[in-house]
Amino acid sequence: MLSLRQDISMVAVEDGMVLLDERSGRYYQVNGSGAVVLGVLLEGGGEDEAADALTEGYDVCRERALADAAEIIRRLRTTGLVTP
Repeated sequence: MLSLRQDISMVAVEDGMVLLDERSGRYYQVNGSGAVVLGVLLEGGGEDEAADALTEGYDVCRERALADAAEIIRRLRTTGLVTP
């Protein structure tokens, strides 16, 4: 289960989300599919549930949805926006 770091602010925008790292002052733009994945993670879901949400919301096969969800999660971890 992943969650946003405590010093990350998040706001939904028309085409996704914007995250602010209050510690560094850096902004991150998350597109629509990234926002779907992040939303699932913040609700306690995992990679499989995120892929399910992507296949429901977009015209994408399960294999592609799994790959996209894994990449989005990897980037969230790499940037340090989420914690396990």
